Amino acid sequence: MPSSQPWCHGNITRSKAEDLLSKAARDGSFLIRDSESILGAYALCVLYQNCVYTYRILPNEDKKLSVQASEGVPIRFFSMLPELVEAYYSPNMGLVTHLQYPVQREEDVDEEPESNNLPPQLPPRNFTASDGKESPEQAFKSLSETYLTRLQHMDLSIIPEEHAMAIQEYFRNSICQDAEQVQNGYPNLPGLKKLTMTVCKNLNSEISRVLPTLEVCHRALDQQLSPGIGPFSKQMSADSGRSVSFRLEQLTKLLYSIEDKAKSSVCESVGYDGGSHRKSLIPLVTFEVKQESLGISTKMFLKVDVESGKLYFKKSKDGPEDKYFVHNKILQLVKSQKMHGKLVIVVETEKEKILRKEFTFDNTKKREGFCQLLQQMKNKHSEKPEPDMITVFVGTWNMGNAGPPHNINSWFQCKGQGKTRDDSADHIPHDFYVIGTQEDPLGEREWADTVKSVLRKLTNISFKQVAIHTLWNIRIVVLAKPEHENRISHIFSDSVKTGIANTLGNKGAVGVSFMFNGTSFGFVNSHLTSGSEKKLRRNQNYMSIVRFLNLGDKKLNPFDITHQFTHLFWLGDLNYRVEFPSTEAENIVTKIKQQQYHELLSKDQLSMERDEGKVFLHFDEEEITFAPTYRFERDTREKYAYTKAKATGTKYNLPSWCDRVLRKSYPLIHVVCQAYGCTNDIMTSDHSPVFASFEVGVASQFVSKQDPNSAPQGGIQISNCVATLMTKSKTKFFIEYHSSCLEKTVKTPEGENTEHSDGSIKVRFGSQVELTPIISDPEYLLDQHILICVKSTDSDESYGEGCVALRAAQFCDREFHITLTHDGERAGTLSGAIHLHTSEGKPTEKLYDFIKVEKDDTVTAKGKGGDINKFSVTQAHDISNPSYMSYQKGNVIDKGWSYSMPPKNLPTAGQGSKECKKGGYDVGTRSPTGKSLNPTGEGEKVSEMFDNPLYGSMGKPHGWSKDQDHQQWDHLTPPEAGFTSSKAADGDNDRPPVPTPRNRSFTCSETKNPSPTSLTSHPASQKKPVVPSRSEGAGAHSRPPLPSKIRQGMPDPQTLKPRDYRDSSELPIKHRPPARPGQQQPHKDTYPEGPKMGRSVK
Repeated sequence: MPSSQPWCHGNITRSKAEDLLSKAARDGSFLIRDSESILGAYALCVLYQNCVYTYRILPNEDKKLSVQASEGVPIRFFSMLPELVEAYYSPNMGLVTHLQYPVQREEDVDEEPESNNLPPQLPPRNFTASDGKESPEQAFKSLSETYLTRLQHMDLSIIPEEHAMAIQEYFRNSICQDAEQVQNGYPNLPGLKKLTMTVCKNLNSEISRVLPTLEVCHRALDQQLSPGIGPFSKQMSADSGRSVSFRLEQLTKLLYSIEDKAKSSVCESVGYDGGSHRKSLIPLVTFEVKQESLGISTKMFLKVDVESGKLYFKKSKDGPEDKYFVHNKILQLVKSQKMHGKLVIVVETEKEKILRKEFTFDNTKKREGFCQLLQQMKNKHSEKPEPDMITVFVGTWNMGNAGPPHNINSWFQCKGQGKTRDDSADHIPHDFYVIGTQEDPLGEREWADTVKSVLRKLTNISFKQVAIHTLWNIRIVVLAKPEHENRISHIFSDSVKTGIANTLGNKGAVGVSFMFNGTSFGFVNSHLTSGSEKKLRRNQNYMSIVRFLNLGDKKLNPFDITHQFTHLFWLGDLNYRVEFPSTEAENIVTKIKQQQYHELLSKDQLSMERDEGKVFLHFDEEEITFAPTYRFERDTREKYAYTKAKATGTKYNLPSWCDRVLRKSYPLIHVVCQAYGCTNDIMTSDHSPVFASFEVGVASQFVSKQDPNSAPQGGIQISNCVATLMTKSKTKFFIEYHSSCLEKTVKTPEGENTEHSDGSIKVRFGSQVELTPIISDPEYLLDQHILICVKSTDSDESYGEGCVALRAAQFCDREFHITLTHDGERAGTLSGAIHLHTSEGKPTEKLYDFIKVEKDDTVTAKGKGGDINKFSVTQAHDISNPSYMSYQKGNVIDKGWSYSMPPKNLPTAGQGSKECKKGGYDVGTRSPTGKSLNPTGEGEKVSEMFDNPLYGSMGKPHGWSKDQDHQQWDHLTPPEAGFTSSKAADGDNDRPPVPTPRNRSFTCSETKNPSPTSLTSHPASQKKPVVPSRSEGAGAHSRPPLPSKIRQGMPDPQTLKPRDYRDSSELPIKHRPPARPGQQQPHKDTYPEGPKMGRSVK
């Protein structure tokens, strides 16, 4: 595209183009941008009557350009864009109006290069261009003379004469020809290639002779390949014409690979690794705890042997070890949220008696370490062929162009400040280690070897390298346990430059993505623009990375990276600062020393930008409880160097949380942050390394046990879809459904548009859509998600994307309300109903259901037989991924999605008048996310029990206080305005328009009250849970009646939910039947417990 033309806007976003045309506010205003749907095509955007019309400009095979205009208008072809634009200044050319007023480009303010005394980040410049204007011939001659002059000062006698002549010839003539080729758009440097081929003539032939020999050695050492003759010799002959540098790289990689494979093979054969023999990966750990019996506190010791799968109960540290439980007899761990050190261990005796043993640890960290060890034990001895939960370490460090110190163990052990791991968990290895560095002075292999060596010493495991990618000094390394090597596939890596003029890689991002069995992972390491005043530039960096980082499944091109992965982790030196005046520097340092971070975090630029929905929309970050990680004096962590002398004066770099880790996962997916903090003892850089540890749910590569010929066909019906789009485009829309569980991508017919006075468009898609899954087994389908894309019919460009979890419709039809985003910005909302039909089957239990968290209440019960079961009678709530998309603005928490029951008088797809499927799930009082629903708005109080919450201190979005925690989980996100339900949508004609100005970065729901049919959250004043007595029954409150199958006090032997040993005290002891593994316990809870997405212990 001719960049000199005023109407040429390059690769700006569609929404940005609409904003520029709206500001022009004249019919006939136009601009041309790159198409978002077709590579090499353009989009002509024209403003007419306050609406934007978009026409695609497509090149044909001869690279002639034509406009897709109205039908019946002859197609005209043009050689150049200016010629095309000139022609369409004339009326009656098939456009809604002829072109009249070109809209000027907005010039970006380029980032200034940083000046410091450290090693330069940019490649060194060997010559400087003259400030004056030069002709190309003069520039080429100057270039040639520069290098010829340098050659005169070099001793050429040490190289062969023919090589010296070849070099002189290149700098005398060929370099000018190469420069001319580059100026014409051909940067292949044929002259330089000819020079290297001449100089390396003998080397090239030697490479051709050596490479096949090395490949034979490599294949012999590769244990995964069967013996035989491979195709390498043909490949070598085919590559003989490649450049010498390429073939040298091949040779170097081959040598490194041979060395690694030989070393690994020899070490494994003798059981040797890093100087220590493989005896036990995780040593024995003993915890001192207290146990209360008859009101008397007694000291006890719990000894955990992960390798043998045993938990010992001892009365003294050196006492006998005759009383223990093996891993399959340890049924559940239940953590108290009120008393952070309390833990109940549910075990099964040899006589199949269920015991509940309550212990108190010294502190929360000790309890978490014990729970992690027990979970590691259960995982290690699990009979499942594939894991359903893994752990991921994510680390980021701006190395400040200095090499690492000798000891960086604390980084990988999550030791230092913030939310850290207990010493007892030091030897628990993560399944994946993802390390992002910025200003990294080391080479790729040197840094990878350093990290592998550290992990080998800490874990006694030789981790495998999944991927490594570098952009200048920005690098990402992904390592995995050897046992996962065959579970990893579809590995991609890419980079985006956001430095000066978006062409230099001193700032930007690198990314890696891959599949782990049936779960997709994405990791982005970014280094954004520095400077306290460059906040908007950092926001632009983020948007550019979201748009142009090319990772993941190519079939998901309509979706950016924030929608393509089950789990996306974003790490790096994001460079957002605290927004205080420089005069507050000393006050800031004082508050840091006093660990008063709250006030400083309230002015954290990243938090404020996220709160306003400008960046990292629907991402989540664990609560920050550690000191700012920048800018320290090197070799100490006691002093912040917040001033820097520059030629323009003193520059202030106030202490800030520049280095961050954020995450985003699909709805209803298990993810828990176990650690988030920074180190204290790594001081070679002016940044401190930041670590984060996550426990995430994964899906296996599913193989159905059902006969595909006899199993009933599954089905997914989506109906009553209504989209509100924040656009001024005049076009028709359709919905596209994508998922790996579908046989093919499905498109809907065009929707019906209704324009609103606030600048948005409401689109109704009346027809029901049938989606056919490839497998109908619920074990497979409940882990799947449907990606939704709203597209325009004229340009095939996306106007908003979102995601719906099939697990939401596990037991009955669900209405969903999701926020649509595009290119990282809010684009609108979509509501509809989803119905899921699966074949018969019961989902297996998940490992992450082994640990529960109970919110204590005042109701207790005593057990017999010498055990005191002071255990709360509480309502169990399943919270999978509770912090997903926890974005808060004021009193509105925007997760990006919510689910609710459809109105009774509005049957949805496949539902008719039938009630929800029964199975111990009270749809009137619970959402599939585990949040309490209160459709009557009566503000009923229920106590809660959380499944899979964040360990220890639960992550809170900005502005949450600790005593608000339990309250927030009850809140269901208020839907976007007008999208409470399909019924509300149908009645929209009676609703007056809301006169709020259109702003692309926000939706209107944040300024509107929820509609009367929306689900009412519990008032803030009603904090204390109230558990109704058994005599009150289910009818004491105004809410939908419970299904008869799960009426109060009646056991449900056919329920699908796994056993939960937290609520075994709800019946008086004399009425309680004996507990056996196969027996379902009755419930006292007024609200029956919902379905567990996890393992029942049997």
